[in-house]
Amino acid sequence: MSIWLIAIGCLTIGIVVGVILTDKLSTNSKRVRDLENQISTLKESHEEYKENVSDHFSKTAELVHRMTENYKGIYQHLASGAQNLCSTEVAGKLLPTESDATFSASTSDENSQERIPPRDYATRTSSDRIGALSENFGIEKPD
Repeated sequence: MSIWLIAIGCLTIGIVVGVILTDKLSTNSKRVRDLENQISTLKESHEEYKENVSDHFSKTAELVHRMTENYKGIYQHLASGAQNLCSTEVAGKLLPTESDATFSASTSDENSQERIPPRDYATRTSSDRIGALSENFGIEKPD
């Protein structure tokens, strides 16, 4: 009889320990649902943020374009006013009549000079000397 009591006691203790360990080690479905809801909320807020950024830069581009057009209008108004109100010599000095005239002088000077890219090596002073890109450059041979 005592063997049966020991067996039933061990079985009861095993069941209790199994239930406790199952609760501790298993994933809580409520916690999983909470995390999934948090992830979906974060995804929605991220999408909203991306839309806001896109709208912001779209509006900025539109405003800059409008500002450029307004600047051109102001420039043309000043140029025509200078031509109508001032002598041709003074008007020519103040504002050129063409909208690109202020830039044409600077670009023609730059294009007239040949551009040479910078070198990332030292040129040889004579053909019999070793160049800076040579494997033996700067290494002295022992005699």
